[in-house]
Amino acid sequence: MNSLYNYPHRRFNQLTGEWVLVSPHRTLRPWQGKVEGDNFSNNRPMYDPNCYLCPGNSRAGGHKNPKYADTFYFTNDFSALLPDGQSSNKESNGLLKTRAVNGTCEVICFSPRHDLSLSQMEIKNIVKVIDLWVYRYNELSKKYKWVQIFENKGEIMGCSNPHPHGQIWALNAIPSEPAKENNYQSIYYQQNHSVLLLDYLNLELQSKERIVIDDKHWVVLIPFWATWPYEALLLPKRHILKITDITKIEKENLAAVLKQFLNIYDKLFQTPFPYSMGWHGAPFNGEDNIHWQLHAHFYPPLLRSARIKKFMVGYEMLAEAQRDITPEQAAEALRLLKEN
Repeated sequence: MNSLYNYPHRRFNQLTGEWVLVSPHRTLRPWQGKVEGDNFSNNRPMYDPNCYLCPGNSRAGGHKNPKYADTFYFTNDFSALLPDGQSSNKESNGLLKTRAVNGTCEVICFSPRHDLSLSQMEIKNIVKVIDLWVYRYNELSKKYKWVQIFENKGEIMGCSNPHPHGQIWALNAIPSEPAKENNYQSIYYQQNHSVLLLDYLNLELQSKERIVIDDKHWVVLIPFWATWPYEALLLPKRHILKITDITKIEKENLAAVLKQFLNIYDKLFQTPFPYSMGWHGAPFNGEDNIHWQLHAHFYPPLLRSARIKKFMVGYEMLAEAQRDITPEQAAEALRLLKEN
């Protein structure tokens, strides 16, 4: 292995322009820090009468769910964004700024079954989730500049309900993280006349060092600049700007890849693996956005076991992100689980 991977070094994130400190020698240190409690059991019933998201139940906001049989979506009863926000743009001496924001937040129920996760669902039912993502993305994009599809899985990630579900937030502005990605992909395209993430994907497919899954239409890899221990990037092999552009065959392949990858995650520490994941695609800003490539990020917090998580504290909060195990070590660990 490259000696670079045995000593402290910094890696540049081509998507955001940020650096991450990699300290592989620290994996040898003993751990006496925070250990999460054993709340990872998956003994949930197929239906929970007290669950706000199960079919036919009343939600916290007082609305009643239909007795849905596949997927189901609704506007969040406690939405972080409102379609008729009343605030205005304000500045005070250029130092105190506010910008008005309008938007909406939706909840996406993946399945009527309370006891499942995406990794446990049948591929045909994961396709239905993808179809709903595409449908809502297409509808919300008619009104808003940015549509953020995401899922928080597990209590450790702040998920308030174990029922399999995700969210979609849409707003009339481009948020900070995709704005950085838009900027750096645009700069790369102007300088190289090619798409940053496609060039990067081709490099990764040649080296195979950080590849976890290489399927017909989709690739899962641990990015060279990963911050979280088992952070992953999911990419289509062809140039695709938005999730609405994927074909029927690509949807079916994506469902199979998602199931395979999330099962690998579950096997890593023999636990329902927690994570935050989300899709990034070209914004709706009136430009052609040819520099964009559709991709999904997976940010899991676990570090050494089902009970030990990575914390972003101290140096990470005051200086820059830092990780111990290298992306290459993480990719190898996940690849071995795929083969078993």
